[in-house]
Amino acid sequence: MRSKKNRLKERRGGIRRRVEKIMKCLCSGEELRADRMIPLSEILATNDYSASGSSSRAAELEQKQDTGNIEEAESSLRESGCLNYEEARALLGRYEYQKGNIEAALHVFEGIDIAVVTPKMKLTLVKKGERRRRRSQSDAAPPMSIHAVSLLLEAIFLKAKSLQCLGRFKEAAQSCNVVLDIVESSLPGGLRVNFGPDCKLQETVNKAIELLPELWKLADSPHEAILSYRRALLHAWNLDVETNAKIQKEFAIFLLYSGGEASPPELRSQMDSSFVPRNNIEEAILLLIILLRKISLEKIEWDPSILDHLSYALSLSGGLRALANQVEELLPGTMNRKERYHTLALCYYGDGDSLTALNMLKKLLSNAENPKYLPALLMASKICGENPNFAEEGISFARRALQSLQGGCEEMGSVANCLLGISLSAHSKSVVADSERVSRQAEAVHALETAGRMIKVRDPKVVYHLSLENAEQRKLDAALYYAKYFIKLEGGSSVKGWLLLTRILSAQKRFKDAEAVINAAIDQTGKWDQGELLRTKAKLQIARGRLKQAVETYTHLLAVLQVQRKSFGSGNKFLKGSGYPDRSLELDAWHDLAYVYISLSRWHEAEICLSKSRAISPYSAARCHAMGMPIF
Repeated sequence: MRSKKNRLKERRGGIRRRVEKIMKCLCSGEELRADRMIPLSEILATNDYSASGSSSRAAELEQKQDTGNIEEAESSLRESGCLNYEEARALLGRYEYQKGNIEAALHVFEGIDIAVVTPKMKLTLVKKGERRRRRSQSDAAPPMSIHAVSLLLEAIFLKAKSLQCLGRFKEAAQSCNVVLDIVESSLPGGLRVNFGPDCKLQETVNKAIELLPELWKLADSPHEAILSYRRALLHAWNLDVETNAKIQKEFAIFLLYSGGEASPPELRSQMDSSFVPRNNIEEAILLLIILLRKISLEKIEWDPSILDHLSYALSLSGGLRALANQVEELLPGTMNRKERYHTLALCYYGDGDSLTALNMLKKLLSNAENPKYLPALLMASKICGENPNFAEEGISFARRALQSLQGGCEEMGSVANCLLGISLSAHSKSVVADSERVSRQAEAVHALETAGRMIKVRDPKVVYHLSLENAEQRKLDAALYYAKYFIKLEGGSSVKGWLLLTRILSAQKRFKDAEAVINAAIDQTGKWDQGELLRTKAKLQIARGRLKQAVETYTHLLAVLQVQRKSFGSGNKFLKGSGYPDRSLELDAWHDLAYVYISLSRWHEAEICLSKSRAISPYSAARCHAMGMPIF
C-alpha cells in the first residue's frame, strides 16, 4: 500500500514538473517539443476517455488517479499564475493533433470556452496595435500575453482542421471564421504589427485565410466561399506576395468554373472612375491580369496556367485582342518564343485579323525559328485555305506538315490532308488554264478522300468538304451522299449541312424535296440560327413560282432579325458565330424582297424595301442595280 502511494506521489511530482516546463515555454514564447508535452490521459482525462462500463476495482482506481491528475494539473496552473485552463487545453490539443489523434484533439479544443477568452484576446491585440501611440504610466497591461493569444488562435484553427478531417465542413468553416473575426475586429486597419519572430500569430492567420474558402466550397456554400476570397484580398492581412498570388489564382479559377453567378463586389474604397467588375468573368479577368502584372514586375514566378485561364476567360467575353496585348506585354524570356508566337496568332485569328495571324505564323516558321512546328503549319494552312489569294501558300504549308509527320499520327495526318484539299480547291478557282484547274480539283478530291480513309470517314469536317468539292465539280450524286452522311454525323445540328443538302437538291431540280428538307431544318434549329435557312426557303419558293409565299417568308425572316437585334442590343461586343445578327443578311433580305415586289408589280412596296436597304448601307451595288431597272 505504501509503495502504491509512493508511486502516485512520484507520478504527481513528474506531472507538476512537466506542467512547469509548459508554463515556462509559453511565457518565454518558445516552441514546445512533442516529447515534452503532457499526454492527454495524464492531465485532461475526462469522462469521454475513462473506462466506462467497467466495474472492476482497477478501473475505479485508475479513474481516481485520473481525477487526481486533473486536480494536480489545475493546482499547478493556479499556482503559476501564467497559464490558465484554456491555454493548457490549447497546448494539449495541439499535441494530440500532432500525434494524429484527431477526435481526441477535437474533444480537448471543444473544452475551450471561446466566448470567455475572445474579449481578452481582442483587448490584447488592440493594445498591441496601439503601441505606436505614446504610452503613459496609467496604461493598463494587456490581460494576456501575445504568445497566449497566438496559442489560442492556433487552437481554434486546429479545431477547424480537426472538423475538416472528420467531414464536418460547415462547422469547420465557422470555427476558422472565428480566427479572422477576432483579428479583423481587433485590428481594423490591418495586421501590420510585427509580433516578433517567435510568435506564430501571423502564420496562423495566413493558414486560416487560405483554408476558409476551401472549407466553404467543401460545405457546398459557393456564396460564402466568394465572400471569403474577397475578404482575404481586400483586408490588410499582411500576407506575403506568394500567398496573396495563390489566393488570387484560386479565386479566379473558382469564379470561372464554379457554375454560379456571384453578386458584384462592393468596393467602397474605390473611386467613382475605378473599374468595378460586374460579373464572375470580369472579376476573374481582373485577378488574372493582376497576376500577369506581378509576373512582369518579377514579384512572382511565371505560371503558364495563369495565361491558360485568362485565355479561356477572354475567349468567353470576346476579348482576344486584349489577350494578345497581355501576351505582348510579358517580358522577353518569360514565355517560350514558340508558344508566344503561336498564342498571338491564335488571338489575332480569333479576333478576325487573319493577316496579322498569318504573319506571326510565318515568323514562327522561318528557318531562324522553328520551320517544322506542326501546329503552326496546320494553322497557317487553314488561314491560307480561307483566302484564295493565299491558297498556294496554304498548299505549301500543308505539304510541309505532311513531311514533318512522316507517317506518324494518323489523326494529324488526316487534318493535314484535309487542309491540303481545302487549299487545292481554293487555288483551283483562281487559276486561268482549264487543265490546271481540273488537275487541282482532282488533287483536292484525292487529298480529302485520303484524309477520310485515314480516320475511317469519321471527321464531319472532312465529309463536309468532300460533299462541297463534289458539288462544285457537279458530281451531285456523290455530293448528295456525303451531305446526308454529314448531317448524320452531326445529328442534324449543323445549319451549314442542311443548307448544303438543300442546295444540292435544288441543283438537281428537286425543289419540292429541297423545301421539305429546309422545313425539317427549321424545325430542328433554334430561332436565332434560322436566318439563312429562311432565306433559302424563300428562294426555293421563288424558284417554284410561289411569290406570295416567298413574301411571307421574307417578312418572317426580317421580323426574326429585328427581334434578334433588339434582344442582343447595340453597342455590345460579340464573338464571331455567337448568334448576333449580321446586318449583311438583313441587307440581302431587303434586296431579295424588293425584287419579289418588282416581279409582282408592287412598286411602292419595292421602294420601301430599297429605302430600308439604304438605311443599313448607303452604298450597295445590289440596291443600285434594283434602282437602275427600267421601272425606276
